[in-house]
Amino acid sequence: GGPGLGTTDDSRGGAYHADMRRLGQSGRVDHPHVSMIGMFDFVPDPERMSKIFASATAPTFFLGSVAAFAALMTGRMREIMERVRALNAISEADRERAHLKDDLQRLLRRAQLLKDGLIAVLASGILATVLLAVLFATEFLGARYAYGAGLVFLLATIQLGRALSKFAQEARISLDEADEH
Repeated sequence: GGPGLGTTDDSRGGAYHADMRRLGQSGRVDHPHVSMIGMFDFVPDPERMSKIFASATAPTFFLGSVAAFAALMTGRMREIMERVRALNAISEADRERAHLKDDLQRLLRRAQLLKDGLIAVLASGILATVLLAVLFATEFLGARYAYGAGLVFLLATIQLGRALSKFAQEARISLDEADEH
């Protein structure tokens, strides 16, 4: 070979290394294989992709449980608000059922607890999504550390704990005689 691209005068790896050395010296290479190789250096191999997806498993399960919990709380809130509307529709002249309206304050308190819990569980879901993105980006970019991941997970868990606490408070006051009517 001569001094052109693709020569094998490189003792460490042949034409590719020789081309890459020339790229560093001249700043450009018109060789199609060199530009294609450089373009796809960021694409992870199957083993690395497997590691990326494995690191996303735990936050994905966490996010799934958060979504299920949010759906549960939303369903309970919907039932409470339907009951509130039904009680508000009772006329004061309806002496037989007017006493049921006494339950409105308790129902509204339950709805408020569920609303607070829902906001906390949604915050937990947002944080879990951020955690998932941080872990994916860290693995995809080949970084050594997922900076902030521990803190984001801690905050997501705290928000989930707040939501569970609100749900427990709502459950404590949920059953009453008025619910049977």
